[in-house]
Amino acid sequence: MPSLEDAIKDAAKKIVRMASVSPAEDVVNALRNAVRIEVHEPSKVQLNAILTNIELAQKYTAAVCQDTGVPTFFIKLGDGFPIRSKLFPILTEAVREVTKELPLRSNSVDPLTEKNPGDNTGIGIPVFDVELVDGDHLELIYTPKGGGTELPSKAFVVPPGNAWERLPELVLNAVIDAGPMPCPPVIVGIGIGSNLDVAAKLGKKAAVLRPVGSRNSNPDIAKIEDALLDAINKLGIGAHGTGGKVTALDVHIEYTYRHPATFAIGIVFSCWATRRARAIVYPDGKYEVKPL
Repeated sequence: MPSLEDAIKDAAKKIVRMASVSPAEDVVNALRNAVRIEVHEPSKVQLNAILTNIELAQKYTAAVCQDTGVPTFFIKLGDGFPIRSKLFPILTEAVREVTKELPLRSNSVDPLTEKNPGDNTGIGIPVFDVELVDGDHLELIYTPKGGGTELPSKAFVVPPGNAWERLPELVLNAVIDAGPMPCPPVIVGIGIGSNLDVAAKLGKKAAVLRPVGSRNSNPDIAKIEDALLDAINKLGIGAHGTGGKVTALDVHIEYTYRHPATFAIGIVFSCWATRRARAIVYPDGKYEVKPL
């Protein structure tokens, strides 16, 4: 019988493959809806090409985008789950193996030497975000995120006095500055946090983890999400910058309490190929895998 370590690696490899081959189901459905509502023909052509690309990637079990992203795991680790310190090496090996087997493009580069090890690993890669939770199971969510959406993402701190009033302008300017770079239609994640790094991480989670169509549980924040989505789609950037009604598939905001003197904001983009898949591993070595 396979060991628990083998089960973790097997489950991780499956979600890395799954997420690399297709965007999340809610994203694909949102793209289909975008085709229905888009009236600008060049943008409609781009959206149909995106959907054809997704179908071909699924048919041939190939990466849906040439940029297979920085491998990232969002982890929920139960108090009673028996493997802890060995977890990161197991997941790293899973990424290394799938990189060769699928294959994936290696997106790990030494910033000093510019050397690429060729297996999507290195100092700080894969990226791991760990949350300790009740229970005895392990939950893994894999979300590869490409460079085109990282380049225009922003994080800054503004004075708190009129920060909410300034937020729409800051977000719209970020979208305008980004233009076609993040491969729209995009999901815009906005984080408001206790400090700069928290805001950036919240923005990333808002962009890549929340399903299209979901709304923040705070009704006041949900109204802002709706208003920003409407405003962004009036900019006319459209799919891949060709113009049109659908620049963003959604806007998501996540927040924490902040310091009294600061208002930290992260604005993070995720592209039409927003990819995520989840595995839950149990102490007996059984696991379940499904797209998100």
